[in-house]
Amino acid sequence: MPVPEGPTEIIKTSFQVGQDNIEGEAPFPFDIHNPVFVISAGAVVLFTAITIILQFATSVPPIDGAEQVSGVQVAFEGVRDWVTSTFDWFFLIAGNIFVLLCLGLIVTPLGKVRLGGPEATPDFTMIGWFSMLFAAGMGIGLMFYGVSEPLGHFQAAFTGPVVENGVRTDWAPLGGAAGDEAAARSLGMAATIFHWGLHPWAIYAVVALSLALFAYNKGLPLTLRSVFHPLLGESVWGWPGHIIDVMAVLATLFGLATSLGIGAEQAAAGFAFLGMFEASDTAKVVLIVAITAVATMSVVLGVEKGVKRLSELNMGLAVILLFFVILVGPTGEIIGGFFSSLGAYAKEIVPLSNPFGRDDDNFRHGWTAFYWAWWISWSPFVGMFIARVSRGRTVREFLIAVLIVPMLISVLWMTALGGTAITKTIEGISTIGDAALEIQLFEMLLHLPLTTITSTVGIILVIVFFVTSSDSGSLVIDTISAGGKVNAPVPQRIFWCTIEGVVALALLLGGGLGALQAMAVSTGLPFTLVLLGASWATVKGLLAERRELA
Repeated sequence: MPVPEGPTEIIKTSFQVGQDNIEGEAPFPFDIHNPVFVISAGAVVLFTAITIILQFATSVPPIDGAEQVSGVQVAFEGVRDWVTSTFDWFFLIAGNIFVLLCLGLIVTPLGKVRLGGPEATPDFTMIGWFSMLFAAGMGIGLMFYGVSEPLGHFQAAFTGPVVENGVRTDWAPLGGAAGDEAAARSLGMAATIFHWGLHPWAIYAVVALSLALFAYNKGLPLTLRSVFHPLLGESVWGWPGHIIDVMAVLATLFGLATSLGIGAEQAAAGFAFLGMFEASDTAKVVLIVAITAVATMSVVLGVEKGVKRLSELNMGLAVILLFFVILVGPTGEIIGGFFSSLGAYAKEIVPLSNPFGRDDDNFRHGWTAFYWAWWISWSPFVGMFIARVSRGRTVREFLIAVLIVPMLISVLWMTALGGTAITKTIEGISTIGDAALEIQLFEMLLHLPLTTITSTVGIILVIVFFVTSSDSGSLVIDTISAGGKVNAPVPQRIFWCTIEGVVALALLLGGGLGALQAMAVSTGLPFTLVLLGASWATVKGLLAERRELA
């Protein structure tokens, strides 16, 4: 870890990176933290084995050719629904806190603090830095939900509230906009941007900023437990810290598994759409195995040669697809819609952020609470990855880049792809909205020129986003489970990359999308408490930096 450059508040500690590690050479080189690695790896392997066994034990044969839901799938979906419906208020309040904290740091003098010390310089160019943080942060989700979410919210809002036995059963955000196409479109886009705008990036920014501050300015290991030194003191190197790091590993791994499973679903659907092969469970297994192998090769190459190059490739392809849709789609509506959608988002962000006194339960639980838990479960992975590539930036520069710029790109993406799908639907094309979520992107591209080429680009994007997420996540999990060592032996990264693929397979086959979502929200719930504590510790750390500079 580079030493701070210039006057910073170095935290004096007796802890040495790797002091609790177990090292060896057989059967391959390893350098693992005891007990974080052992507990994390053991829990994941045990969970995977139990899931596979229960899937076989509770599976139900098809009836009249129709697939039946297994008992383990019912259990997973029950867990997901219970967590999102019981703790929706908690997720929403926490998300609001993270946004307010980030905006406050941008405008206060604390924003002048430079990560790495007053004399530190950035390790990467702005373009390379932004490509890595954006590709790692939201790639697969933007591909999967770029068409389906704006269109789904528009259709639900246009239909309006549906009440059965005194309870709303519709999925419309807030009060909907029954029968009003313009209002439904505005509300649908506002709801979409709400899920992909300030709140998720604020979650990532809080984790990334806290990790970078305590590693680059305070001289502590690049691991989540270090952030809690102002609150826990030297006990952070004992069991309190072990628990924090284990929670970070599990949250990261299951959050990644959700995204990898979604990516496999969409890639398989894309290949089926092009007539290459059927989107069966076997195809999804082959895809996950093959892409995990590619991700493993990228992990071996490291950040500079592997992750960075793939991230830049994906950004280039994403920009090409985005501008193609803008140019050949309803260009005027997309450009105008970008600004009107931002206006709608500004208008609706407060009511959408409100956790109390609402009756849009399906939207609040099934969309917002799940998203917030998913982002939180991803935050150790994305946050640590962003921290590793963000040395040399000021806090203000860092937060503007991580918070504002990706949000605007997300808005443009959703407006272009989702807005085009809404326009086609209003024009009378119903096949996009009628298609399964994973196929709606390709159905939308079917109604634009060069369908085969753009669909192929879409599949490549899903796959490369899949790879960048997997290899970035492996690097991060390995750092945590190696006690903060950023250059642990390569076989450990291969182990974690393989485990991510195996967990995604187990969850996908053992319960589908519901199982993937269940584990994301289950690990996201307790980790929200960790992020709230990290927020307070970060403010204390930044205040100490300002005093040091003064």
